Amino acid sequence: MNMEKPFIKDMFDAIAPRYDLLNRLLSLRQDVYWRRVLVSKLQIPPKGRALDVACGTGDVMLELIRQKGPDLTAVGLDFSPGMLGLARRKVMAAADHPAIVLLAGNALALPFAPRTFDGISIAFGIRNIADKLGALKEFYSCLKTGGTLGVLELTTPPKGLLRSFYFFYFQQILPLIGGLISGDKMAYHYLPDSVMHFPESHVFADMMRQVGFVQVKYRRLTLGIATLYTGLKR
Repeated sequence: MNMEKPFIKDMFDAIAPRYDLLNRLLSLRQDVYWRRVLVSKLQIPPKGRALDVACGTGDVMLELIRQKGPDLTAVGLDFSPGMLGLARRKVMAAADHPAIVLLAGNALALPFAPRTFDGISIAFGIRNIADKLGALKEFYSCLKTGGTLGVLELTTPPKGLLRSFYFFYFQQILPLIGGLISGDKMAYHYLPDSVMHFPESHVFADMMRQVGFVQVKYRRLTLGIATLYTGLKR
């Protein structure tokens, strides 16, 4: 059982109203570009099914519809009621798309039958799951044969001047701005800590291979501030 879950759920509920604003501000809108790249790498056929885990306020699902077409069936799953409420309002306002489904759920116990989805994505969520192998096994089970997994996560840049500036920004500036706007200083101290403790890219890629994914690749985005991992189910 993930012992971090109650704390993280409460934290995301608390920051949900300012979540999108802070994402755009603190990433200089790079988060929009990162999600576009994530969705572009998911190989989903016409009228296919996609699952976005830790869907937050629904940005990845809306991007899935934009890129893959209105016949896509998109499912978003999150354990934060605050995030799901915002996602529901955003989806209803932005797209008249009855095939979008929003569910409360846990990435370690997905409420779907095996081989349900053509593509599964998780953006900025895997670092909040203590049992990453367990989550990857769930994703693998729920994918159809040949289905694609895309994992987008914040990472630390390679060693050098940028890395030093990144650490200063992440550990000093980001908690200050995030705390002032969201009203939750703890959440924006947790964010840099969770990123710093995320496995190195080659280690996480090996974890994907360990549960069965093939053609596993990772691509650093925006000088390594974020990394996109992709893999196929055998």
